[in-house]
Amino acid sequence: MKIAAIAALLPMLAAGCLDVAEDRAQGEDEVGQARASGVEVHVEDGLASVQRLDGDGLALWATAPSLVVHLTFAESGAPFTVTVDNTLADAQLTGVPGAVAAPGGFPTERRWMIPRAPGELVLTVAAPDAATPGPFRFAVLADVQEAIDRVQDVYARIDADPLIRFVVFDGDLTERGSVGELQRFQREQRSLAAPIFATLGNHELGSAGLPFRALCGRGSFRYLFRGVQFTMLDTASATLAPTTYRRLEGWLDEGQERLHVVGMHIPPMDPVGTRNGAFASRAEAARLLALLAGGGVDLTLYGHIHSYYSFWNAGIPAFISGGGGAIPERFDGIGRHFLVVDADPRPRPSPRASFAWTIEPGAPGRTRAR
Repeated sequence: MKIAAIAALLPMLAAGCLDVAEDRAQGEDEVGQARASGVEVHVEDGLASVQRLDGDGLALWATAPSLVVHLTFAESGAPFTVTVDNTLADAQLTGVPGAVAAPGGFPTERRWMIPRAPGELVLTVAAPDAATPGPFRFAVLADVQEAIDRVQDVYARIDADPLIRFVVFDGDLTERGSVGELQRFQREQRSLAAPIFATLGNHELGSAGLPFRALCGRGSFRYLFRGVQFTMLDTASATLAPTTYRRLEGWLDEGQERLHVVGMHIPPMDPVGTRNGAFASRAEAARLLALLAGGGVDLTLYGHIHSYYSFWNAGIPAFISGGGGAIPERFDGIGRHFLVVDADPRPRPSPRASFAWTIEPGAPGRTRAR
């Protein structure tokens, strides 16, 4: 009798997770859009969250290395300030004659003064080499959570490598996902010379209203850099929403002729299988991996499990790099760490030979290289 009751509950629990994930997915259409004080802004593909919009200026938090921003003014006025935080240090603004760069307050903050006149302006914010296919390096990190007080040593190790252009963050920035915790994460991040482009993890679901969306942006999105496509997926509820599956089909079609990296927090399948650190449904896990393999994805990146694992899923190289500082797995000798990936989209006999990776210790003496 008890067994039957438990079995009956399982579909309802799975449906509840799916409903929550679908609500998040549908709400992502709002990211990057705002209207106030005679000014309207629209960031293409929702690749930045609007932190402030008023008659004096616009402040954005970027979630990708390149942004296309539509600004519409109702009337003429004083010059308008555009501030983009969490962007590449060499990002430039193009598309607006008369724009003047102003000093930013942090390595990843860029600021411009632009003329204001009635009508629409289309601004592009990107590094000069962003659209040119070629080799580059990025880092991978996840699961900082309660280690926010000591994350600066990891950031210092990342900054020690000037070739790292940005960090792909696979979720669990914070312990409970509150406004205060996310703002603290963003403040700590400002010491980094490289921006962090993050999806959310299950720990970002702990606060009502999902502050992550307002402060950090979308959970599922895709962007291009130097000929490589990055697709980030919101798996924080151990599932993927139906709306996200529909978007993913289009993103996979786009990535067929490119090197394609896919990142998410909870992996579809746990490579060890003893902790249930995977999707709630093995059938769905198999479905997603089949989609990724059929779409020609070249590399998959995960967090959630607080260790380092290198494996293959559906014939795709896979890495778990959950060493941002959250309570680590014991006795594995890994500890705090981040992954460094060199990508080269130039044609080669084997596309997957175009990625190389190393694991770096997060703090001296705490992690061994693998």
